[in-house]
Amino acid sequence: MTLNLDIVRKNVIDCTKCELSKTRTNSVPGKGNFHSDVIFVGEAPGRNEDLKGEPFVGVAGKKLSLALEEAGISRDDVYITNTVKCRPPNNRVPSKHEKETCQEYIEKEIEIIKPKIICVLGNTAFGSILGGTEITKFRGKVGKKDGQLYFITIHPAATIYNQGLIETLKEDIKKLFELIRELKNGKDIPIDIEFSA
Repeated sequence: MTLNLDIVRKNVIDCTKCELSKTRTNSVPGKGNFHSDVIFVGEAPGRNEDLKGEPFVGVAGKKLSLALEEAGISRDDVYITNTVKCRPPNNRVPSKHEKETCQEYIEKEIEIIKPKIICVLGNTAFGSILGGTEITKFRGKVGKKDGQLYFITIHPAATIYNQGLIETLKEDIKKLFELIRELKNGKDIPIDIEFSA
């Protein structure tokens, strides 16, 4: 299992399939526990991630770590990645082509880890993975697509600009891990929305 993710990681690092490979410092493969029950998926690396080659190591990453700690979870226990593996210039939203080019990597990560649930962080990831919009309408809800469960919440970066949202993120992360506990105990959890393939 580890070997497969190592191959995905190497392929991400070596990738030159789109223009972002020309402007990045480092590509940013996913990182974390290969046996995690949850994969956190953001939109794309920012400046700090681009410099270090690791996901969620900037201010937004600290906010996510804080919310995990509040839920009694170590960051080392989860797997964190992005829909796009290279930083778009000036942190612009990734293009459709960039998202499509990177799609095979996120699909492989999901296929190898087989998480009980995928936590979608923010509107861009919500659109890329589930075709959704208006994350405020869906945050805190559970979705299902192709038999895979998803939990939708805000991007931790949103809490930087709106301090009030940090409590929202903390509540959502606590709820997410309560749902995971129920799934591990063999319980069905209510599905709020079915997303078509």
